[in-house]
Order: sequence, then C-alpha cells, then structure tokens
Amino acid sequence: MSDDISSGLSATTRTAVIAGVGGYVPPRVVTNDELARRLDTSDAWIRTRTGIAQRHVIDPGTTTGDLAVEAGLRALKNSGADGADLVVLATTTPDRPCPATAPAVATRIGLPHVAAFDVAAVCSGFLYALQTGAAAIGAGFAERVLVIGAETFSTLLDPADRTTAAIFGDGAGAVVLRAGERDEPGAVRDIHLGSDGGMADLITVPGGGAEQRSRGGFPGPEDLYFRMEGKSVFFAAVRRMAESSLTVLDRTGWQVADVDRIVAHQANTRIIHAVAEQLGLPPERAVLNIERVGNTSAASIPLALAGGMADGALKAGDRVLLTAFGGGATWGAATLTWPDLPRA
Repeated sequence: MSDDISSGLSATTRTAVIAGVGGYVPPRVVTNDELARRLDTSDAWIRTRTGIAQRHVIDPGTTTGDLAVEAGLRALKNSGADGADLVVLATTTPDRPCPATAPAVATRIGLPHVAAFDVAAVCSGFLYALQTGAAAIGAGFAERVLVIGAETFSTLLDPADRTTAAIFGDGAGAVVLRAGERDEPGAVRDIHLGSDGGMADLITVPGGGAEQRSRGGFPGPEDLYFRMEGKSVFFAAVRRMAESSLTVLDRTGWQVADVDRIVAHQANTRIIHAVAEQLGLPPERAVLNIERVGNTSAASIPLALAGGMADGALKAGDRVLLTAFGGGATWGAATLTWPDLPRA
C-alpha cells in the first residue's frame, strides 16, 4: 500500500483558488542575544546553524486561537470577502486538548455556524489543511474556505534546551480559498502528502496524551516538553521534501526549471537550501522569512506566503512550489500559480 496520497485536483475543473493571504506574529521579539544571556549559546552559533536572528513569542495569556483569529481576519480582508463556508485550522498547540480550537476561532471571526475543525500534522499541517480545503471545494462542499496555520510553540519548549529554544517562534498565517478554474491565476494545481509513523519519536511531545495517561499517573514536566532528534530530522526532511516536490511537479506537468519560487517550511536555512540543491533549484528562488520569525511550524508556509506577497518576492503569475516536513512523520508538497493580490 502506498504511504502517500495525492489530491486528485487534476481530475476536476472545479479548483481551489487562493483569493487572499494574511499573517500575524505577536509583538514581543526575542533576539539571539537575549537567548544567549540565559543559555549556553551565542548569536553567531544560532545564525550559523539555523539562519535565525530573532523570533516572536506570545505574552502570558495569549493563545493560539488569538493568533489564528488575527491571521484569519487579515486573510479575509485581503480577499475582499466577509465570510467562508469552512474553517480548517492546522495546529500542534491547540488552546485545549478538547474541544478543537477552530470552532472558537470561527465564531470570533464572525462565522459562528460554519463547519470548523483542527488538523494536526505539525510542520506539515498547513499543507494537510490546504488539501482538506481544496478537496472540500473540489467536491462542491464549500465555495470558500479559510485555511489557517497557527502555533504557540513557546508553550511546549524546555527553557533550558538551547537547541529548541533557539529554533521555534510563535505566529499564524492564513489563506482564503474560493472555487475557480484550474487554469486561472491562484489555482492550487496539485497536492501530494505522505507519512511514516515509524519516525514518530523523531519529533514529539511524549507526555500528556492518551498513551501516557493510560499507564496511570501524571506526566512530569520533562514529559510535556517538545523533543526533536535534530540530525535525523535534517536528513529525513531533505529527502522527503525533495521526493514529494518531484512527485507533485510531475503530476502538475512542470519541470523543476519551471518553478519561479519555492516556499518551503521554514525549518532552518540549511534544510531549505539543501532541498533546493537536491531539486536543482538556485537558492535565490527560495522565499525566506526564517531570519525574522524562526520556525513557526504549521504557521510557517502561510506566514512566508504573506511575507513574500508583502515584500514583492511573490509576483502574479509566478509558478510556486510549496513543501514541508513535520512530526508524525508527515510531509507534502503543492503547486500553484500566484494570484494578483493587493499587498497586505
């Protein structure tokens, strides 16, 4: 049995089209120098290994839902729409284990009775949510879908772990999808997704779930922190992102040279450049915002799209490749043409 799926978007003329983009990061900035004052690290060490200079972190009392609402409202405003039929929220840091965060986000945005649910695929979450929204439009279930990626990863990090503390930041990004035609600007051409549960321990928060609770007792503080096997993740991420990218390019009918921009999950610059190299793409075709916001997990790609639109890195008609790798392990890639949107 295949370990991946493709969207089948090419089988129908009814296609999801990106109609708006929005991003939001909390105002508090944590620089590398600030981290260096409390951890055994330095600005040079962090920049060399990750490409990150700063990250945004929530203040006490701010939640993932708060960030998702702001990004969602900005995407709707950018699209010129005042509503959607479906809200899909990709997050690894929901406001509560139960219920899902998406219904509350939808209500706060002004969509109190639409279908709304969470998707959990860690750093690949936005692509999984994008596939869900695109499929809903393709099937005629929805005319307009709000897809959000939002994370407050700072709530999962061990403050004494210099590696994870240096990498991750908080933020949210969103896109509005509308029903359209496959050949129009903004059309999501194809999506490829995959997973391998055998790599579950590479990226994990081991405690707090049913697996731990079923054994009795309560998790210790160390069990609730995010853990990652960095070296293994690096090689798996490069391999799977490159493979998934080639698969979706082939399904779309594009050659690698046809790609104007690659928007990869902003894990670190070394991974992004390694994926570009594996594909044979010049590194300057990568859209990057990791230096300013760090790794924001499921929010990473939509935040990079919003940033690329704002600074002009993404231009109408650009053939864009999206790709990500995350916990699960999960991965994916998507192709689309960039629409003519007002700069946010």
